[in-house]
Amino acid sequence: MNADAARVLNKPAFRKINWMERDIAVERRPDGTIVIKSRIPLNAYETSIPASLAKWAKERPDHTWLAQRGGEKREWRKVSFAEAKRTVDALTQAILDLNIPADRPLAILSGNSIEHALMTQAAMQARLPAAPVSPAYSLMSQDHAKLKYIFNMIKPGLVMVQDGPTFEKALASLDLKDVVVVHVARPPANVKSIAYADMAKTTATKAVDESIAKITPKTVGKLLFTSGSTGMPKAVINTQEMMCANAAMMMQTRPRDPGASGTFLDWMPWNHTMGGNALFNPVLIEGSTLYIDDGRPVPGLFDETIRNLREISPTYYANVPAGYAALAAVMEKDDALCRNFFKSLNLLAYGGARLPDDLYDRMQALAVKATGERIVFYTGWGSTETAPTSTGTYWDTERVGLIGLPFPGVELKCVPCDDRYEMRIRGINVTPGYYAQPELTAKAFDEEGFYRIGDAGIFVDPNDPAQGLIFAGRVVEDFKLTTGTFVHVGSLRTDAIAAATPVMHDGLITGQDRPFIGLLAWPNVDACRILIGNPQATAEEVVKHPKVIETLREGLRAHNKSTGGSSSLRLSRAMLMADPPSIDGNELTDKGYINQRAGLERRAALVEQLYADKPGPDVIVI
Repeated sequence: MNADAARVLNKPAFRKINWMERDIAVERRPDGTIVIKSRIPLNAYETSIPASLAKWAKERPDHTWLAQRGGEKREWRKVSFAEAKRTVDALTQAILDLNIPADRPLAILSGNSIEHALMTQAAMQARLPAAPVSPAYSLMSQDHAKLKYIFNMIKPGLVMVQDGPTFEKALASLDLKDVVVVHVARPPANVKSIAYADMAKTTATKAVDESIAKITPKTVGKLLFTSGSTGMPKAVINTQEMMCANAAMMMQTRPRDPGASGTFLDWMPWNHTMGGNALFNPVLIEGSTLYIDDGRPVPGLFDETIRNLREISPTYYANVPAGYAALAAVMEKDDALCRNFFKSLNLLAYGGARLPDDLYDRMQALAVKATGERIVFYTGWGSTETAPTSTGTYWDTERVGLIGLPFPGVELKCVPCDDRYEMRIRGINVTPGYYAQPELTAKAFDEEGFYRIGDAGIFVDPNDPAQGLIFAGRVVEDFKLTTGTFVHVGSLRTDAIAAATPVMHDGLITGQDRPFIGLLAWPNVDACRILIGNPQATAEEVVKHPKVIETLREGLRAHNKSTGGSSSLRLSRAMLMADPPSIDGNELTDKGYINQRAGLERRAALVEQLYADKPGPDVIVI
């Protein structure tokens, strides 16, 4: 009996979704390479992202497109499709009037906002690439090194900040000669800027329509930034064709009734491809409503998300596993919130890490309690370079950890790599390359034009590829022990986090050219404070507390027992670190992901302590 069959026995049915058929063509090559693709052709798609705004401004002029809380009372401020189109056209005219060269993008330093969305559409209509930059590079960094690197690389002609004073230090670090700065709220001191509100009052002329008419499928719509092994950002070219085709792929796998409109509440940052493309673009293309969630799945900010979910009943909801864990804990004590959350919900989605089985079961129990039905958990796989998702779990599945099957229009090449496959992608959703870095572009593709994403996977059933693939870590992160045993870092890291719940937030897997596997772990400080009964405990106090240490040790021991004695999965020693991952030290990407290579280099002294012949008091022997 397979995992899915075992889990569905005596359980309520899933809420109905009309999934696309799994019709997969399989090519098996003599060298062991497998190429799979959907036999179903890709549906027609829009010519540009702004084309959908124009469409819905005519067909659903009064329908709310975007909403965000604001003002002293934090009430919802809503913008309809027609209102948005008028403002975007005015902003487009204002940008055209500035005569900014086509190779000087719009850089957006701020987080998600209605103004961010409208300026992005206006830049696209004016045929300037929109380049949303992680606010962390401006607000969390001390040296602004990555921000300066980005500016030197893309040389923006226009910069938008939501609030001038908030970004004053970041702006002061930049050479703003020949750069126009736009502020939404307050102007920055000592930097000349123009007001967004004034731009939005510009009278649109026929020049706007003429500019829109010149948009082609190959026109660059966005530059999205991703960090490589060095930690310095690369600017990934996102063409209009890439983004529109990818949105069509995702929407085709779960077709909705013509005229249907969804409701979304989401916090994922638009400088990241998941929030800015995978969620934002389909919402616009299908004419739905997006409520911008100013909350985050972290202590102190999640209350805002809960407040929003008391009022908004989403039809689709996506989050990271930590977000679902926080949400489940609240809903298990609040029946009204639980009913409102599941009332209209058709699909749950997760990303960023594997969803723990126990958390999956808790969410399904809540769904059944509220509706009598279970809700499918969906996930996909891809990267910034693939706009982003190239595969998805487009069927009712109980199994977490899957990455699914290729979308229509995508070819997935699986090249044998030890006991796994290195996965490569070719399709209309794949980037033409990196902005101003041709040498990196050349290295990113193989001889057949497949993008080398760097991830590995395994088939659920090698004899039946239609059952899907399981993510098996990053090829570039994996290593061998001195025994010759191969260690898959990505999957082991997520298993360790799940096993050490709730005390471990993230970590680094160690062991390259060493006799055994170790773990450098960052604590979940807030969860640890609850565990030890001290809400004021410092990180230094947390990592030394006996209850925290014992919880980590017991969780990792349970993990080791579940592995059947495999030396490729057994964690022998661990250390808890009070010093958080550093964005300036390249340990932490702007998306919140850990850079394994940079982290191990920065914490080489701790690695040595972990492998000392006589481990010190800070080393936890599992």
